[in-house]
Amino acid sequence: MFRSRLRRRGGTAVALLAAASLMVTLSGCGVDPLTPQEAREGAGSDDKPGGAGRRVDCAEVKCIALTFDAGPGKDTPKLLDILKEKQVPATFFLLGSKHVDRYPKVVKRIADEGHEVANHTWTHRILTDLDAAEVREELERTQDAVEKITGRKPTLMRPPQGRTDDTVSEVSRELGLAQILWSITAKDYSTDDSALIRQRVLDQAHGDGIILLHDIYDGTVPAVPPIIDELKRRGFTFVTVPELLAPGKAEPGTVYRPEKD
Repeated sequence: MFRSRLRRRGGTAVALLAAASLMVTLSGCGVDPLTPQEAREGAGSDDKPGGAGRRVDCAEVKCIALTFDAGPGKDTPKLLDILKEKQVPATFFLLGSKHVDRYPKVVKRIADEGHEVANHTWTHRILTDLDAAEVREELERTQDAVEKITGRKPTLMRPPQGRTDDTVSEVSRELGLAQILWSITAKDYSTDDSALIRQRVLDQAHGDGIILLHDIYDGTVPAVPPIIDELKRRGFTFVTVPELLAPGKAEPGTVYRPEKD
């Protein structure tokens, strides 16, 4: 549904959508975002580097987080094969309707293989157009569906198009969800050209970056192996979003967005 809706809009409308989304994301709708660096620096004195479960210290290593929105879909198992082969963790912001409920085994596999399972709402409605009860329903239904499959509710969410405001932040806080935006996007909703998707990501890559891709589009998954290979060659270490923020923790309701170098 999400994919077909975007495709029908045509090139001009997609470009306008992308521009509007970027403007809203950058403005933050009055919500002041924190960077990964600020999250790490704001960690309490008890959150020492090298703590339990820490694979890497992103204050010392050039980290980058690979994230996927609006899945799972038919290509997600292939994506998981790639990530497993290349030993790369990712963060999946899952869509509930026709995705989580359609591919429960894939959702479980994402969790079982050590990736971060996160929330991208139930039906991809723009949360800033909704009242608090509607925002809560969009997020809570996906929370419950993921918990039923994996045994754990997500602690991260990504608002559709990056659109957030005080109401979205308050409901997210109530539900225990931090809001995660991005700094690198291939705009893969507008092209199936895997080489172009790859180049767009590589042109924007930076330390502490969060890459936004969608594992529901035909050109995206084939672009992932060369993206991984080149970024590793450049000295990047792939991490999940929680690892990028550690030893800080993603605080419910707070918006996180990296700054480009």
